[in-house]
Amino acid sequence: MRGYYFITGASLSKAGDISDVRKAVKARVSVIQMRAKGGDPEEIFRKARVLRKICRDSIFLVNDRVDIALSVGADGVHLGRGDMSLESARALLGPGKIIGVTVRSLEQAVQAEKEGADYIGAGPVFKTTTKTDAGEPLGIGFLGELKRTVSIPIAAIGGITPSNLPDVVEAGADLVCSIAPVVTSSDVEAEILKYQSLFRQVRPLRLLRTVRD
Repeated sequence: MRGYYFITGASLSKAGDISDVRKAVKARVSVIQMRAKGGDPEEIFRKARVLRKICRDSIFLVNDRVDIALSVGADGVHLGRGDMSLESARALLGPGKIIGVTVRSLEQAVQAEKEGADYIGAGPVFKTTTKTDAGEPLGIGFLGELKRTVSIPIAAIGGITPSNLPDVVEAGADLVCSIAPVVTSSDVEAEILKYQSLFRQVRPLRLLRTVRD
């Protein structure tokens, strides 16, 4: 799991989640997450079923809703703070599904890895207006500490732009996500490709430094 991590933008999106996901798949995004906070369960299920079909060549995750993920055959879920416990989600999903967990401390990250999380979501890295209850920015330093503490992939989110993406990847992010700048763009696919290109430019440098060290 490396590169750009696409999360649907719902009300922020200009074209709508389904159109955006089609463009994300066309841009060869490897991981796509459907946000499923609130709303009518039947509507969430219908959209998830459509997105599952679109994401045949991408990992498709549902945010929070383990029941929806199971119903549509998603590849897994992402659990935020206050959602179902990882242990309970694993019991329902089984060992073959992917489970990501949002963390805001090293202790939470260590616990998530110990409990069997497949990856960690860390954010907001920088100040963001996309999610009003996201909390204070964690900063680049936290990503570095997190990378040295856990061995599972790290997905960084929150305030990430083309200008600061290199620092985020250098600090240890395996996946990067920027919701608002992408889904509000007039060309979603081109914006995603921009982030992917920047990621690829930085990642080889980081790998070389690791080998040399």
